[in-house]
Amino acid sequence: MTLAESLEAFVRHLEGERRASPRTVTEYGRDIADLERFARERGSDAVSDVGEVDLYLLRSWLGMLARKHAASSIARKVAAVRTWMRWLRRRGTIKTCPADQLATPKVRRGLPTLLSVDAAKEVVEAPSQDTVVGVRDHAILEVLYGSALRVSELCGLDLDAIDLPSASARVLGKGGKERMVPLGSKSVHALHRWLEVRSSVRHPKRGTQDPRALFLTVRGARVSPRGIWKVVHDYGAAGAGRADLHPHALRHTCATHMLDGGADLRAIQEMLGHASLSTTQRYTHVSMQQLMRVYDAAHPLARIKR
Repeated sequence: MTLAESLEAFVRHLEGERRASPRTVTEYGRDIADLERFARERGSDAVSDVGEVDLYLLRSWLGMLARKHAASSIARKVAAVRTWMRWLRRRGTIKTCPADQLATPKVRRGLPTLLSVDAAKEVVEAPSQDTVVGVRDHAILEVLYGSALRVSELCGLDLDAIDLPSASARVLGKGGKERMVPLGSKSVHALHRWLEVRSSVRHPKRGTQDPRALFLTVRGARVSPRGIWKVVHDYGAAGAGRADLHPHALRHTCATHMLDGGADLRAIQEMLGHASLSTTQRYTHVSMQQLMRVYDAAHPLARIKR
């Protein structure tokens, strides 16, 4: 099997059997394709026989990339190559997996972008309620902040996934995993208002609209991640003076505010759809201010004047 043929089969595996997210399929496919180009430029035998991919070739490729790419990008490429070669080994296409010997670079994860409670309120309430688009944007921001959804999860919401009487939503997360998330009272109210006017949002010429999508563009199509990013960016700047705001920041903010309010870490993990608790534990670091407030109020030595 050639390297290019193995890539095509691997992409089909990710899409069909593994049901990976479109982003994962795209990024992993791009990484392996980049390795194939590198091998071709080097005149490696691996181009015509994937079994010839060895540790030397992989390290040479990553070494070249490390000159221009951040450690986080290199770590993802290592993960992509490992997943690809382990799959090839399970299929019996290759006998060994040299990618297992690659070291993953250490990635320093910075603290997430966060808003205070007051700033989050200003952003969510920034859209005008006098226009259909404003009503839609208000509902989008309420659900993003109130239920801590990923932008892809919000875009994928269908009408039948929302249960307003029970204040819950059925969300399709990473890896095709489905979970239920709660909707706050303000989210429910905002969604009620949006559903009242949703039927008026149609393609200006054809008069059509997506019959399933919860949130629509002004042309009646399902909203896109790019569109949601623009909504958050614009109202972040207008409402809280934060032009750096992005959808994931509202997810981070929701989780942190819940933790500060006393929510159990396991409950937050379930709500956010994290596969590992270690991912959710990231929010314990950003809640240090809350810990210090509790310490100053409760510990006798904290109140000693110096």
